[in-house]
Amino acid sequence: MLSVRLICVGKLKEKFYREACAEYEKRLKGYCKLEIVELTEQRLPDRPAQAEIDAALRREAETVRAKIPNGAAVIAMCIEGKPQSSEQLAATLTDWMNRGVSQLCILIGGSCGLDETLKRSASLRLSMSPMTFPHHLARVMVLEQVYRALNIAAGGKYHK
Repeated sequence: MLSVRLICVGKLKEKFYREACAEYEKRLKGYCKLEIVELTEQRLPDRPAQAEIDAALRREAETVRAKIPNGAAVIAMCIEGKPQSSEQLAATLTDWMNRGVSQLCILIGGSCGLDETLKRSASLRLSMSPMTFPHHLARVMVLEQVYRALNIAAGGKYHK
């Protein structure tokens, strides 16, 4: 069974986001072994300079990198990534699994995104949209799309 580790910078505070994530966590149990790792977002001043943002992203990247399993296929969620339809994501995951990938690691950055080194080293840079979403909502959306993709790959009826 595929192991999926979702590494998120920032903690979910809002009850409605936690409930939505819990629903998809429950649904995913039949398709993969899911683990969600929440990491603390670096604190920044109200109006940080770009150098302060870059330094915070580098510190977050060190923490993220320590949580990525060896040999895992890594998906970095980023606005400049490649958009894929649900069917394309299902095909990507199926291809990886057919090639022996048993661990998938998905990275969601905090409010300032992900450090460039994490994005460059990822197996896939994935964008949900050219629009910007709160990283908390992105977590719900990623869980839903992973569920949808694995359901499509299994020939399920969730995707219409």
